[in-house]
Amino acid sequence: MEINQQSFKSEVLESDLPVLVDFWASWCGPCQMMGPILDKLEKDLAKTIKVAKVNIDDNPDLASQYAIMSIPALFLFQNGKVVKQWLGLQNGQTLKEEIGQALSS
Repeated sequence: MEINQQSFKSEVLESDLPVLVDFWASWCGPCQMMGPILDKLEKDLAKTIKVAKVNIDDNPDLASQYAIMSIPALFLFQNGKVVKQWLGLQNGQTLKEEIGQALSS
């Protein structure tokens, strides 16, 4: 799900489910490689979390608000707050395990 400045509050901050937000850009190679990993993660954890993408070029205010300096940057939100974050290309299985740990603590 692609979100922007206007939909961020309702889709992420006010979401009933935890949301994994991928801050990315189309020119970013590792971001492109992260795409299929996130697609699989979204299928595997469909009832547990939502996965959303924010293009930092189209939404510079959000990138600034969350101090995005390097991409891909993954932020896990729960109840409107960031509970975990990752920088750079991630291994899908490790990411799945770390999300589980973050949500259970």
